[in-house]
This record gives sequence, structure tokens and C-alpha cells, in this order.
Amino acid sequence: MQQHGSRCQHRGGSPGQRVGVIKQIRCKHSRAILRPVACDSAPTTHPPLVILQPRHPTKDPMDNTLPARRSLPERTGRYVTALGVQGLAMLSFAGECALALVGWVRHPARIRGRPIGFNVRSAGLNALPIVGLLSFMLGVVVAYQGADQLRQYGANIFVTDLVGLSTLREFAPLMTAIIIAGRSGSAYAAQIGTMVVTQEIDAMRTIGIAPLEMLVLPKLIALLIAMPLLTVFADVLGVAGGMLMAQVQLGVTFNEFIERFPKAVSPTAYMVGIGKAPVFAAIIALVGCFQGFRTEGGADSVGRHTTRAVVQSIFLVIMVDGAFSVAFSVLDL
Repeated sequence: MQQHGSRCQHRGGSPGQRVGVIKQIRCKHSRAILRPVACDSAPTTHPPLVILQPRHPTKDPMDNTLPARRSLPERTGRYVTALGVQGLAMLSFAGECALALVGWVRHPARIRGRPIGFNVRSAGLNALPIVGLLSFMLGVVVAYQGADQLRQYGANIFVTDLVGLSTLREFAPLMTAIIIAGRSGSAYAAQIGTMVVTQEIDAMRTIGIAPLEMLVLPKLIALLIAMPLLTVFADVLGVAGGMLMAQVQLGVTFNEFIERFPKAVSPTAYMVGIGKAPVFAAIIALVGCFQGFRTEGGADSVGRHTTRAVVQSIFLVIMVDGAFSVAFSVLDL
């Protein structure tokens, strides 16, 4: 082999031995400037193996040094940038869903009634036991915590105001949204994420089915229907729990509680709580489906994005609830 390259005329031995000879030549002259070695006598399956052999290794395989740790400002900047990019992507996803929903309104024949009914049953009807139980216990806790303070001032009857206003305006819609976020939001993310991993979403696009219309819109509409109904159910059970504890702890009878309730709680308080439910439902459905579509890789990615869907849904629900409280206070509602 000359310095400027030559041809390999090694015809004896097996193909593996010829590869070994070529590797030894390259290792011996790795510091020299060599031209490509042409192997005329090698089999047709042999040249790709030679091409895969690196001429100048970029990294020493024995180098185990860790990369330098990024500084706190750099990590914070990267995290904030990632949040901004994800927020813009979520807004874009919400816009696409809105356009698809407009398409359904303009062409009602495209509405899929059976998936909507299935999702109403799974997200609404099947959630009644857990929503009712937690709402009832929450009403009991609110009345029990307020009983000691009200008893000191002889204002036992005002437990009706405490239970009614707190349950109808805040606790019932918020608790229902948190339960649905952990129950249905996670299910949406896991279902769509699994379909992404198994390439079912790609198959749907290939045969001309829009994933948004098939998967997202039925879940969104079903949750918009189920959430207000679940909130009403939570209102009833929460007030019932508070009424029971008021009689046991404060001696306020059921008749006194019911007689006081319309005076303490106006229809506006009831409508405020019900009005929050569709907004919370839209947040939970969109975030869950959005995180499902962002899944990539394998099962680990499905679990990670399912967790993100629940955390982000609850966070956004609480943030929006705080914004509602400020707005209603300004509007004196």
C-alpha cells in the first residue's frame, strides 16, 4: 500500500480476513492522509462493511468524561423557552379543534353520535359515585370546621350560608374538575398516546380519517355535556353532607336549614358555579388530547405525557378558577 493509495489485490483467505487486513492498514496509517482504498476482488456484500469503518474516529470510546453542567440561568431559560413553545403549540391545537368543531356545525352529518354517547357515559355516568362521595364528605368537613367558630357567637344558623355559598360557588365545580382531570384527562392522554406509539394515528391519516374529528371532538363535546351535570350532582351531595353535619353538630334541623337556604344562597351563586363547568371541561379535554398527540417513543413516553396531562389540567383549572373569582368580585356577582 503506497502513501497515495493503491488497490487491494488480496485474493486469498475469507472475506472476514480481508476486512481485518484493511482495518489493520487503516489503524497503522491513521495519522497519514490516505485516499480511499478500492477493493476490486472483494464480494459485493463486502464494500458496505468497509464504508462503515470510520477513518478518523470522532470520539475516544474510552473517554467517559461527563458533559459540563449547565448553569442555573441557562437551565431556567431553557425551561421557560420550552414552556413558551409548548403553550403556543397548545393554542395552535385548540385553534385546530375549534375549526374542526365549526366544520361539524356547518355539516351536521359528520357528527359522530355514538362516540359522543360512549364518552358521556364513561366520563359522566361512571364518575357519579366518586364525585358524589367526595362532594358529600367535603360538605361534612366544611360544616364541621365552621361549627366550632359559629357556636362561639351563637350563629349556628349561618352554617347554611357557609355550606351553601362555598359548595355552590367554589368547591363543587372545582372538586369535580379535579376528579375529572385525574380520571378522564389521564385516560384521554393514555388512549391517544398509545395510538400514536402503535402508529394507529398514522394509519387513520393514511385512509383519510381526521384524528381530530374521530378522537378529540367526541371527547370534548361529551365532557362539555357531562361536567355541568356532574357539578349539579356535586352541589346536591355537598349541601346534603353539610345539612347532615349541621344537625348533628349544631342542632340545626333539616327544616331550618332548608328554610334558610334560599335566603342565604342566591340563584347567581348557583349559576356562577355551573358557568365554570364548561370552561373546566374544555381545558381538561384539550390538555389531555394534546399531551396524547405529543407522545413519541414507547411506553415510557405514554406514562410521562399522561402525568403531564393531569398536572397541567389541574394547574390550569385552578388558575382559571382564580381568574373567575377576581372577575366575579369586580363584577359584584
